[in-house]
Amino acid sequence: MCERIFSVFSNCRMRDYFGMRGLTNYHLSCCVNTLLQTFSATWEVGDLLDKWETASVRADCVPLQLKNVLAAMRNDHQFVPHRAFLHSLDKNSVQLNTQHDADEVFLSILNFMQLQMDDKPLALEIQNLYKISVETYLQCLECTSVQTLTSYLLGLPLHVKEDHDSLEDCMTSFFEYQELKGINCCFCAECGKKTPSKQGVKLLSLPRILCVNLKRYRNGRGFTRKLDCRVTFPETFDCSETPNEAISADFVQDEFRYTLHAVVVHSGNAMCGHYTAYVRNRRNQGWYYADDSHVKPSSWEEVQTTYGGENRGTAYMLMYRRGQKEEVQQPELSG
Repeated sequence: MCERIFSVFSNCRMRDYFGMRGLTNYHLSCCVNTLLQTFSATWEVGDLLDKWETASVRADCVPLQLKNVLAAMRNDHQFVPHRAFLHSLDKNSVQLNTQHDADEVFLSILNFMQLQMDDKPLALEIQNLYKISVETYLQCLECTSVQTLTSYLLGLPLHVKEDHDSLEDCMTSFFEYQELKGINCCFCAECGKKTPSKQGVKLLSLPRILCVNLKRYRNGRGFTRKLDCRVTFPETFDCSETPNEAISADFVQDEFRYTLHAVVVHSGNAMCGHYTAYVRNRRNQGWYYADDSHVKPSSWEEVQTTYGGENRGTAYMLMYRRGQKEEVQQPELSG
């Protein structure tokens, strides 16, 4: 996707609100700038990276540069080295001067942390922040025997419909089973033949950070189009209200409440657009809007304008944190 090019301002002119830092648009970087804002709002990632000893790590290491830029974004008086992070991505095949999909870049960054961090237990802790454990099942409709396979996702890819939709509706559709009949019949070991069956996915566990990707793009007839239809989502929701058929019998979890803390927004169409973000500030729990170098206070009412509609920016990725809202942190005083 293409993006609009914004004027480049020096970091000293960027506006700071309780540590919220703007990032200049550098070689079509609004996609990565937006993701950096969401990683900064997901403070658990920066806290874990701060524990990583990096004395012998190469300069083009993506997680090293992510550690540096997130630390700088927390410091009200420090230059933000996000260009170094962009160049590290460029050297690892996420190229500058190229249009990217935010969800694909997000997953690539998580993958680089697994591949390039020499502290593997710490890398696994970061991955576990986002890991959704699922059980894929295949049940024979003749003998009712069940085959299962356990795997994991780093985000929920939810397809939206072409009319009014909601996050709850999208999640319900994701966990609905499909019947496989006729030429789609699968082999059943108990029956010794191909039989009609039903296939679906159940949750085994949910992560601290639940990333939701609203799949607004459709491919057909040789081109890609974007769905601008309305998709509502709540500021908080309770996963215990998820339909029973979506939960595995082995699911064990005490806390089900999730609170939204970041929204990746896409404006434009599938071939030409721009990324921005709404993020919740850890210190005062207020909403802020980040558009490259420009950061300004916002509100939940403004976040709701990203539900969709013609000629509007639409929510593309949602980041929810498990548990109640964080306590407001007081700004650190410099000596």
